[in-house]
Amino acid sequence: MKTFRKHPSSGGATRAENGGPSLVVLRGTAGRPVAEAVRECMEVCRWRDFVGKNSTVVIKPNLCTAIPDKVEMSNTSAAITAAVCEVLQERTGRISIGESDGLHDSADRAFEAAGYFELARQHGVPLVNLSRMPRVRTACPPAGEIELPRLLLETDVFITLPVLKTHALTYFTGSLKNQWGCLPQHDRILFHRWLDPMLVSLHRVLRPALSLMDAVVGMEGRGPTNGKPRRLDLLLASRDGVALDAAAMRLVGLDPQKARHIQMAAKDGLGNVDARQIAIDGEWERYSTRFEPAILDQAIRAMNFMSRYRWFVKYALEQDRVFYPVRSFVQLLRRLGVVEGG
Repeated sequence: MKTFRKHPSSGGATRAENGGPSLVVLRGTAGRPVAEAVRECMEVCRWRDFVGKNSTVVIKPNLCTAIPDKVEMSNTSAAITAAVCEVLQERTGRISIGESDGLHDSADRAFEAAGYFELARQHGVPLVNLSRMPRVRTACPPAGEIELPRLLLETDVFITLPVLKTHALTYFTGSLKNQWGCLPQHDRILFHRWLDPMLVSLHRVLRPALSLMDAVVGMEGRGPTNGKPRRLDLLLASRDGVALDAAAMRLVGLDPQKARHIQMAAKDGLGNVDARQIAIDGEWERYSTRFEPAILDQAIRAMNFMSRYRWFVKYALEQDRVFYPVRSFVQLLRRLGVVEGG
């Protein structure tokens, strides 16, 4: 993988252009304000090239849980999102932060648990529950037509702020997987049978202008919410979300070939995955490490298969009195070695 450093103001290509390399930026956050690292990432990615004066901007953080002791390793840090807003406000005040409801946590609860209400108050940026916004039917193969929030389709600029995490179903969750939370249906797990190709379709429709990844505290093992925290004190950014995900995986010792949605997106020409087509601006060797992969065990396989049935989602997965006791029992079986990967 090609590595170079360049002063933020020196310009240069930041994404695949005419078959050229995609730029992925690495900036450490230890010992300095996170806002400083965010600004460096955005400057190197030449954010003014895609954010015009008074542009509308939607920011999509990864807010997948409202459980307090899981927030830091599962959700995009409010400090990072606030820093992105501060930079953008130099050119526009038309910024919103969006997230959708999940099966067990509403977007509003996730906003509150992750400190986003205070962010919104301090910076004057509205929080948008995408599940409550007007919707437009949009082609999303292979699921056919689906509903997406009109806000996402009409905004001038879409920015995604994922967290670096492993994932049992997609192997890795980063820039592309974060767009799953743009689906406004709280029961979007019904689409899991088409998860990988739908992630590619969503990326094609939404086309993030910038992907900035929170790797201050990431997650390994049973991601995206039940794994172990790993502190890297790092941000990664690119205008090519496919290249960002591929580089992030290699950085933590994961194989991009095992992330089917990333390979499919690259094959469709949506970004670069080949290390020879990705240029790194940052201290690669300093942050290179190895993450424990997620385990796709029998319990997860079974749940993923059954999630295609609406009755199972409605009467089992959505019901706290059913879901949480069963989950606790499965966790016990895992500890006893009864539930194994395969």
